[in-house]
Amino acid sequence: MSIHIPGEALDFQHLFLDVADHSIQMLTRGEVALIAMRDLQAAVEGNPSLNRAITRRILVEASIFREWVLNVGRRDARSRMAHLLCEFAIRLRVAGMTGDHAYELPITQEQFADAVGLTSVHVNRTLRSMSAQGFVVRDRRTIFIPSWQRLAEIADFNERYLHLRTEPLSR
Repeated sequence: MSIHIPGEALDFQHLFLDVADHSIQMLTRGEVALIAMRDLQAAVEGNPSLNRAITRRILVEASIFREWVLNVGRRDARSRMAHLLCEFAIRLRVAGMTGDHAYELPITQEQFADAVGLTSVHVNRTLRSMSAQGFVVRDRRTIFIPSWQRLAEIADFNERYLHLRTEPLSR
């Protein structure tokens, strides 16, 4: 499972693989641009800068995947959820879809549960607990982070794996 933010290019690994081993589903309304494989391959072969950009995107997706495996395999429920909330805050800010400390959660609670390897009931309980402890304030799908430093600390979050070229969130 992976979650892409609107505006992110995705699935470039198929430039190098013959068969898709997964499907893609939009969780929100949006537009999709389809590019024929042969056209993309021709563009990449004739443009070293485009080739580097696509290769970089593939490597960033692999880095995010590794972090998600670590998140599910090594962190407790609260830390997993805090980590994904931090990641969304950063990626949505980079996409221009939020300010520093509040955003609309781009997925349902059930989808969030799938992403962190928990049940929807456990996610709901943990979010309520995190709200009671002041780590997040939630109003339906809107998430407000009162203290980035506190949330990032319980998440053991370091945005380095996202390989972003932007300023970090204000502390």
